[in-house]
Amino acid sequence: MNAVITAVKLLGGLAMFLYGMEIMGDGLKQGSGETLKKVLGKLTHNVFFGLLTGTLVTAIVQSSTATIVLTVGLIGAGILNLRQAVSIVLGANIGTTVTAQIIRLMDIDSSGGSILAFFKPDFLAPMALIIGIILIMFVKKESSKNVGLIALGFGILFMGLLGMTDAVEPLSESPAFANILSYFSDMPIIGIFTGLILTVIVQSSSAMVGILQALSSTGVMTFELVYPIIMGINLGTCVTTALVCSIGSSKDAKRTGIVHIVFNTIGTILFMIVMSIIRAMGGFPNLWESIVDSGVIANFQTLFNLLTAVALLPFTNVLVKIACAFVKDDKAEDEQYAELAALDDKLMIAPTVALGKVTEVAISMAVAAEENIARSLEQFNEYDEKRAEEIAIAEDRIDCFTDRADNYLIRLSENVEKETDKRQLNMLMQCIRDVERIGDYASDFEERAKKLYDNELSFSDSAKKELEILADAVQEILRLTLEALEKDNDYITCRIEPLEEVIDDMVLLLKNRHTERLCQGVCSIDSGLIFMDILTYFERTADQCSSIAMLILGKRNEEIMKNHHSYLQELHESGDKSYVAEHENRRNQYLVPLEKNEY
Repeated sequence: MNAVITAVKLLGGLAMFLYGMEIMGDGLKQGSGETLKKVLGKLTHNVFFGLLTGTLVTAIVQSSTATIVLTVGLIGAGILNLRQAVSIVLGANIGTTVTAQIIRLMDIDSSGGSILAFFKPDFLAPMALIIGIILIMFVKKESSKNVGLIALGFGILFMGLLGMTDAVEPLSESPAFANILSYFSDMPIIGIFTGLILTVIVQSSSAMVGILQALSSTGVMTFELVYPIIMGINLGTCVTTALVCSIGSSKDAKRTGIVHIVFNTIGTILFMIVMSIIRAMGGFPNLWESIVDSGVIANFQTLFNLLTAVALLPFTNVLVKIACAFVKDDKAEDEQYAELAALDDKLMIAPTVALGKVTEVAISMAVAAEENIARSLEQFNEYDEKRAEEIAIAEDRIDCFTDRADNYLIRLSENVEKETDKRQLNMLMQCIRDVERIGDYASDFEERAKKLYDNELSFSDSAKKELEILADAVQEILRLTLEALEKDNDYITCRIEPLEEVIDDMVLLLKNRHTERLCQGVCSIDSGLIFMDILTYFERTADQCSSIAMLILGKRNEEIMKNHHSYLQELHESGDKSYVAEHENRRNQYLVPLEKNEY
């Protein structure tokens, strides 16, 4: 019965420990998402810098598995290559030791009323919980909420740790427990397998080391027992990572999982050999049977991971070759649109990074749409079947991305908590649809060009000149929209709407003028209807650009996001100097030459 009670208390403490780690990690990720994105974005080919990056990111997200899964997502997104990923993997093992170093606070000696008593877990845990709940419930700032989550997670983590410590306290006087420990001490290989299996079950190396540190409070844990288990824990965490990396990932992503296994396996074998030689030669005679505390466990884990990472860092290329030998390239591998592979679910572990990647790919799709518009307009000058095929392929590419991005963003929305990220996600979900519609108009232009070509129809010279000027204006607004998306700049964005209004006036003028030509019999009815269609598609293309501009501005202005039409109406009627000046410039550039027939 006592054994059952002890087991339940231990598992309950472990549950709190794991939940606290999760909450603290979420708070750290939400609070440092932008920093995380910048650090990863600036990663160079220098493996040493990659090592430091892996260490830093893992210290932030509190999980080496999470870091490696994120790295795998960045490989699929094309941000990192395999060699860079290997250096991050080496650093991730070092970063995961931060948790153990925090836990060692429970070894602080606060006897005699020392100020150090304030740093003991039995004081820090409730204090962190109090601070966390105050920041979450009573302070409305988003940054305060993130700090509150970190504090709350920290408190729950330590409450779980204290619970585990209390649960194992009776084991210090248990003969059965002492017998089990002596069995493990005599068989280091059993310790390695035990650490490996338990870590695969728990799926957290930090939690397993935390359990070891809690058990060390019994005062019967020896160094010779503990160090093989720690190395087994490191092996266990890479098994979980490898499984995650193998599911629906690119070959380089799978190779990253292989690298993690190979690295930890080589590190464990080398360390076991070295430790065995030292012990056989009588080195550190007082070490092996000495009683360990949480500080010794934390230090050994840090030392083990640091030394193996430094030892294997010069052999990064060798690790890459080994991984490539396990996961070979197919001789004829099916091509996949890069933007689809870039939307990797593994990036969702860091929503800010995932949104950044979706934004990049959305911009590349907007570029593709702009290029397809230009390609389709060339069909009116000289129709080309090969070009028509290129337009169809590009349109299919944009449609595939839109469908994938919609689903991706819906799933990502469940992980987004920061207000700025929510605004970015909302903007992207609507903006991507606008980009798709612009791509659709390229297909519409191509269809009208083909109709002219198949029926041997043509426009009058004046109609051709008018379309050229209007096409220049539409391509200019597309260029401005792309620049606004890329630079996320309000000044550039505000230049879109004046041009869109001028394009509307140009379309109205040309529709009236073309109606007159039809009445005079200058143009045929069939070609005239196609001309009217083209004017409509130009106008709608400009409308989509205006919509994207409103979405960009709406990210930072809630009133614009709530009601685009009211904002536009107010803008047109307000007489804003910058708007009026830009409108006049665009009017003189495009509309006036049409009105005066200066072409």
